[in-house]
Amino acid sequence: MKNHLLLFVSVLALFITSCSTMKNTKKSADLYDATWELEYISGPRIAFEGLFPDKKPVIKFDKDSNRISGNSGCNGYSTSYTLKDQSLTFGEHGISTMMHCEGGGEQTFLKTIIQIDSYSIDQDGKLNLKMKDIPMMRFKKVDK
Repeated sequence: MKNHLLLFVSVLALFITSCSTMKNTKKSADLYDATWELEYISGPRIAFEGLFPDKKPVIKFDKDSNRISGNSGCNGYSTSYTLKDQSLTFGEHGISTMMHCEGGGEQTFLKTIIQIDSYSIDQDGKLNLKMKDIPMMRFKKVDK
């Protein structure tokens, strides 16, 4: 009887671990083949619409090159990223154009994104970029 109980507990633990691993793989797969549009950024005391009066920042993850690209609400950017489990870090950004940007949101966006150290995708499908487990930026999937 003791052996059956031990076998049952072992199989149950293996099942739970494998389900958790599959769940994390699915979430990281959700990052790719999508354009993510910023809908919230922590920190500034200026209203979100005031930071980004013309266009909201977007981000796209390229799995093959380990690079992100998008726009900062004004100028285009591209940089490398490192992803391991829920840990996510970004390299120094490279701005592709140098247009003058209204609202000051571009500087806030670029300063915040290099401080990110992890991510999550919540039950509503929103991408949360975090610093020390505190959500700093929230993105929604958009069709682009």
